[in-house]
Amino acid sequence: MVPPQRLRLAAIGCGSRTFIYFELAAKQPDLYEIVAAADHSPARLAKARALSQNPAFREFHDDGAILAEPKLADLMIIATQDAFHFAHASAALRRGYDLLLEKPISTNLRDVLALEKLAAELGRRVLVCHVLRYTPFYRKVKAIVASGVLGQIVSFEATEGVEPWHQAHSFVRGHWAVTEKATPMIIAKSCHDTDILSWLIDSRCVSLSSFGGILHFRAEQAPAGAPARCTDGCPVGDTCLYNALRYVGDRKGWLDIIFDRAKTATDAEIIAWLAKSPWGRCVYRCDNTAVDHQTLNMVFASGATGTFTMTAFSEGRDLAIFGTKARLLAGERVKRTAGCDIIVEDHATHALDRIKIDFDKDGWHGGGDAGLIRMLHGEMGKPRAEDMESSLQRSVESHLIGFAAEEARQTGMTLNLAEVRARLSSP
Repeated sequence: MVPPQRLRLAAIGCGSRTFIYFELAAKQPDLYEIVAAADHSPARLAKARALSQNPAFREFHDDGAILAEPKLADLMIIATQDAFHFAHASAALRRGYDLLLEKPISTNLRDVLALEKLAAELGRRVLVCHVLRYTPFYRKVKAIVASGVLGQIVSFEATEGVEPWHQAHSFVRGHWAVTEKATPMIIAKSCHDTDILSWLIDSRCVSLSSFGGILHFRAEQAPAGAPARCTDGCPVGDTCLYNALRYVGDRKGWLDIIFDRAKTATDAEIIAWLAKSPWGRCVYRCDNTAVDHQTLNMVFASGATGTFTMTAFSEGRDLAIFGTKARLLAGERVKRTAGCDIIVEDHATHALDRIKIDFDKDGWHGGGDAGLIRMLHGEMGKPRAEDMESSLQRSVESHLIGFAAEEARQTGMTLNLAEVRARLSSP
């Protein structure tokens, strides 16, 4: 048997996502060769080189430098900050690269649709990193739905609990705190969920409404006497769930994502960095505009309806799917209360099928990162780009839902998604 040709990988942006993909790809040297990366940080480039296990690995100081070279790889990973995804992806497509593109595709729907059009015109393949599709958990849920054991899908309820510290770290203090400079919360955090739900239902969302806002992370909720920064000495610091000094305590693992010297810096050096860093601010005295809760109400072409809730004040994902023959309950609450991951209950007999999932611990997202890299080589070899599991063509649907939801939240209107797409597809 002829071994498969190795897929050569390069990356623009060397943060946690690229590091995870490089590490996983390096474990499969028969399928992948990591050849190059671009980033402003020499330390991050050095880490990328080490992960590549490739003596010929090439380093570039920015995107312009790597894209000025003749095509170096088969596939370019785009893992920069959200606001740069469209520009970097467009330039890489024009340079001849197929892409592994971190979500979101872009920070606005008009650019999402423009990138879809450009990829089609150039005949390029773009796989979007909707990694939940590649988890053992959601692939099992998909198999159950596809088997017909639930009957016709009538409705669903889904929840994503962001977790309070994660909300504070990423969406109050962090890169996605100010929606106007990044991406709406429902896209930045939950386009995974809108993608999964449309995939499971296997039908297009045709209309939706949405409600939400910032309830907790605002100045009115600040404890009396709380200073602008946790490092300034807070009267409730010892009991505050969001005290930034926890970065040198039980939350130190989060520093790896934002502080290049997290593993080598002393506690005193980290505290000095927090005194100037966005991550040292009091969560009630930030400039955040990202919502801390939002609910979507959706109608699908099949006639099914569903609700999705994103909240900072829960942890993990929960799902209930109601069919004409049976109902499915799955996720964090089922695991904690029933000791399994999925329950299917037959309406006629009330028989319960309790299912446990063997989660892949390699990487994050419940094994989704490992699943993505494990399938990436085969996905890029499929005859048609649109047949890939999380192709750009398929992934546009999740972004359409998310951006329409944000517009619906702001306007209070129920929106027709075909009309939204037509409006933003026009020149």
